Amino acid sequence: MTDRLEIDEETLQDIINIETGLLYPLQGFMNHADHRSVVDKYTLSDGQVFTIPITLDIPEEMSVREGQTIHLYFHGRHVADMTAEDSYHITDAEIERVFCTLDMRHPGVKKEKDRYSRRLGGKTMLVDRSLLKDVLDPSVTRKIFADNGWSTIAGFQTRNPIHRAHEHLQRTAMDVCDGLFINPIIGWKKKGDFTQEAVTAAYERMIKEFYPENSVYMAGLKTQMRYAGPREAVFHAMIRRNLGCTHFIIGRDHAGVGGFYGAYDAHSLARRLAAEHDLGIKLLLMHEPYYCKKCGMVVTEKNCSHYATDRIEISGTIIRRYISEGAIPNEIMLRREIFDEILGCGQIFIE
Repeated sequence: MTDRLEIDEETLQDIINIETGLLYPLQGFMNHADHRSVVDKYTLSDGQVFTIPITLDIPEEMSVREGQTIHLYFHGRHVADMTAEDSYHITDAEIERVFCTLDMRHPGVKKEKDRYSRRLGGKTMLVDRSLLKDVLDPSVTRKIFADNGWSTIAGFQTRNPIHRAHEHLQRTAMDVCDGLFINPIIGWKKKGDFTQEAVTAAYERMIKEFYPENSVYMAGLKTQMRYAGPREAVFHAMIRRNLGCTHFIIGRDHAGVGGFYGAYDAHSLARRLAAEHDLGIKLLLMHEPYYCKKCGMVVTEKNCSHYATDRIEISGTIIRRYISEGAIPNEIMLRREIFDEILGCGQIFIE
């Protein structure tokens, strides 16, 4: 009977995030009942909202029995234990339900298909407590928010350095809430995304030079991007709820990639789940900011009538293209101070 399993870095990070409560109410990797319920109903089997499967893949030949303790190793180091509940196989139909496609050009689909189809559910326990050093801990963020005197906190998810469109969203949220929690993804991202260093440096410059003192807190969220669009938008909201946010910004094509999702599919799912369940967090469903040549400012179609005639799109994709081609983005898209900070980071893109 096999009682040892080598895991990868993303799996280890899932275990850490379960341990800290970042992925509450999960106590371990999803068993078959929870997995099926999340895929089909957007909830765990007990009815609590959860939209992304968090699973442990195992080799087909691995022999496991219910109640068995599995010792999990990372690079030969014993890091965690798991009490096995059940093993099961995921299907292409389930993958398609999560990502809305089976196209291997979708990075989330490819990553999922590259894993073993067999999954093992069960409660996890971190053995190596040194792995909790310097991690994002909900008890810490909640204390920081309280110490700052913030009763309402808006969470903002990003994988890009700050550009003018995101600045517009953040300033709008700051008008609504006491504080803004900028929480960039620093885990696995796809090739061509901005590096962690570029994102962090850009935001540090923005917070220091442009935002009011004691109005913004920033800390990185170490978890993999799954690019699951609407499901991942709600998943990100649940994480920020656990971290102590009262509000969460969901913008255009949140966690989308390559045109696989509609621009506001995430808004539709968020509205539906918020109407059916108490999510424990208010969702700020914001429209795409763009620069209007006629208005002479960054606006959205909610407050500007020139979307079809005078719109200049602002996005991380466009800015990545400018920089990769050696061009300087126009200041209506990216502040020059932020551009200079990005250039000073050395490696700008993930290779």
